[in-house]
Amino acid sequence: MIESAPPGTRFPLGTGRDPDIGVNSLQNYQLTPNPLFSLVVKEISDGRKHVELLLEKNLDREKQKSHNLILTAVDGGDPVRSGTAQIKVDVTDANDNAPVFDKEIYKVRVPENLPEGSLAFQVKATDGDEGTNAEITYSFNDIASSAHQLFSLDPKTGDVKITGPLDYEDMKYYEVTVEGKDGGGLSTHTKVHIEVIDVNDNAPSLTLLPILNPVPEDSVPSTVVAVINVRDRDSGENGEVTCNLGGDFPFSVFFSPLLSAF
Repeated sequence: MIESAPPGTRFPLGTGRDPDIGVNSLQNYQLTPNPLFSLVVKEISDGRKHVELLLEKNLDREKQKSHNLILTAVDGGDPVRSGTAQIKVDVTDANDNAPVFDKEIYKVRVPENLPEGSLAFQVKATDGDEGTNAEITYSFNDIASSAHQLFSLDPKTGDVKITGPLDYEDMKYYEVTVEGKDGGGLSTHTKVHIEVIDVNDNAPSLTLLPILNPVPEDSVPSTVVAVINVRDRDSGENGEVTCNLGGDFPFSVFFSPLLSAF
């Protein structure tokens, strides 16, 4: 019996047999008390009594996969005689459950130096149905082309791997939508927030702007002879730089807040 069968659905059980006649013959059927099922008894043209199993309420295979009932046929004799039959109702699956992701929003942090082919994270959904109705296929539902070049999604496992070079200095944050669809066509979605974490992967670059070239020998101390611009594409502490001169020279380096340079 499929779990999507609506209340009021009838399932014929046939007729019982009693070799007696008259009041001593089969008179009625009884069913073990059950909130989901009842009996409908009809007398057919030859006087036999035909019985049907009537579904009273919605079935739910995920709560109970089968129901064991006892059908009793009774006659009208004195003493009353009866016979029983066991009825096992197996509830077959209907695709009445959409997949459910284990998180409404995934928040992941990925270092920018993670090698291509590495596992960045995994999405996971479950489905209360069974068989193909519970088989989930994953796919990107909404993803920018820039992110599509950097991340791949395994449709079976939900593994998301790195497929291109991440660069915190180019893009710090990605947001994608992942769809999980079961074998019966029901689907659900989840959002993934991907934060790229900065690593110290950029060396400082220097640009020298001479002001005095050559330097007059009568220059007084503290005379500015050149401006050095230093830049580092990293962020935070990784982007903070210091400058110093090596060797024994009559020069020193200091930071100028006005010029934001040394």
